[in-house]
Amino acid sequence: MVVSSDYSPAGFLLLLLLLQVSTWYSAASRFSVKGPAEPIIVLLGADATLPCQLSPEQSAAHMHIRWYRNQLSPAVFVYQNGQEQGGEQILEYRGRTEFVRDSINKGGVALLIQHVRASDHGQYWCHFMDGQSSQEAIVELHVIGLGSAPHVRMMGPEDGGIRVLCSADGWFPKPRVQWSDMMGVNLQSLSEFQTQDEDGLFCVEASLVVTDSSLGNVTCSIQNPLSGQEKASAIFLPEPFFPRMDPWKAALAGTVPVLMLFLLGISYTGWRKHQAKEREVKKKQRESRERDQMRNEKETALKAKENLKAELEQRKALYLTDWKKAWLYPDWRKEKFLPANVTINQEIHQNNCDPESKENFREETQDLSLSDKRGDCNLITLNQQDFTSGRHYWEVDIKDTDEWTLGIYEKLTGKSRLSTDLQKKKFRVLEKKGCKCRALICGPQDISLKEDLKIEKYPQKIVIFLDYEDKDISFYDMTQGTHIFSFTQESFTGSLYPYFNIKSMEHSHMSNIK
Repeated sequence: MVVSSDYSPAGFLLLLLLLQVSTWYSAASRFSVKGPAEPIIVLLGADATLPCQLSPEQSAAHMHIRWYRNQLSPAVFVYQNGQEQGGEQILEYRGRTEFVRDSINKGGVALLIQHVRASDHGQYWCHFMDGQSSQEAIVELHVIGLGSAPHVRMMGPEDGGIRVLCSADGWFPKPRVQWSDMMGVNLQSLSEFQTQDEDGLFCVEASLVVTDSSLGNVTCSIQNPLSGQEKASAIFLPEPFFPRMDPWKAALAGTVPVLMLFLLGISYTGWRKHQAKEREVKKKQRESRERDQMRNEKETALKAKENLKAELEQRKALYLTDWKKAWLYPDWRKEKFLPANVTINQEIHQNNCDPESKENFREETQDLSLSDKRGDCNLITLNQQDFTSGRHYWEVDIKDTDEWTLGIYEKLTGKSRLSTDLQKKKFRVLEKKGCKCRALICGPQDISLKEDLKIEKYPQKIVIFLDYEDKDISFYDMTQGTHIFSFTQESFTGSLYPYFNIKSMEHSHMSNIK
């Protein structure tokens, strides 16, 4: 029951490592960096401001601050030792950046990028470093380029209609192209090509073949995907410009769609039947796999259960061969002891051993002659002969009692000048009073402390094992299955009885000696 306080060299090194990690963690958590919640949207050629803020508010004038994109160095901008550091700056940002430090004493700074280009579009990281601590946040910059209005022109007849071409340049990012008729109905493009110039701006070219001469006007719209802004141009298509169709071509044009629909219907019906068969086959395969998996899992669980049972039996056999040296498994330990026939007097327990209540109850508890109810308020009755040999055990429910004394007492033999029956007993007990628990040996004249017990969770049910020949009294927590304390190599000279009281031993013993 004694715990050594010495540390091994490995334990000491581990303690130092934990202290170092705790120091690093404390340093790293002194501040955090916040960026704008939404992307910053800037027109091509305008100025963009990328703000960052320390939390909690604190001065950043002494810190090392940098904005970077894909890697820490070279960076978009570096501020250190109170001034700009141009040696690490990317070439394309030189002369275009400015450090805004009006609120630096409150942790607020910003980077101003002048004359924004298409290549400036994307993510930026603002990085703050203070000694060994560093934090950063992400700032999203969206560059919008509204290019030229679309130029729409007719290219000539094609596939029984008129080919129309729409082109525009100077857009960023990649724009969306949409054709529509006079009624606003969208038309499908025949082809679309988009390229980027040396400044990263997109040039778009889309074509459309119009076969319906009644459309009149068609419109080409170019839209920016980020801002939703668009530019559109329309073109009028005169009916005489459309090529004339021969009568046989018109008849064929009417027949072919009907024939195609008929073939599609036949193909669709066959495809549906094939899909249904495939689903049925897959369902049967899945059910077969699930049955195999359930059977394998059941066999695995059964095998694990058998292995666990065999291992448990092996452990129990090893335990029972040398159970006196193992302070474990109280359920197995019971097989070596006989259960004692005891009764816990719950009615007296509920009345807190009040003398008047005990006097009123005396007529109904005539079987308590062995419990010495006159002096020490013993709440446990031994319904058999006293213990003078053998091995015995009994259990007591402590529950949430704040103060109790539990164990055995020995009736001392021989002549004695002691006046009371309590003074003719020797107690070996565990005592709990408030948050303290200890093992005591109480003689007729004094109470001696055997050991202070350190118990993390106080037991709700305790089993006591008495081995008279081996001079051993052991206490176990039945809820946790753990050993609490043992009186070993004790000298018994008289009869032994179980003992249970809801008062501490010192209070009960000293008050009755008087």
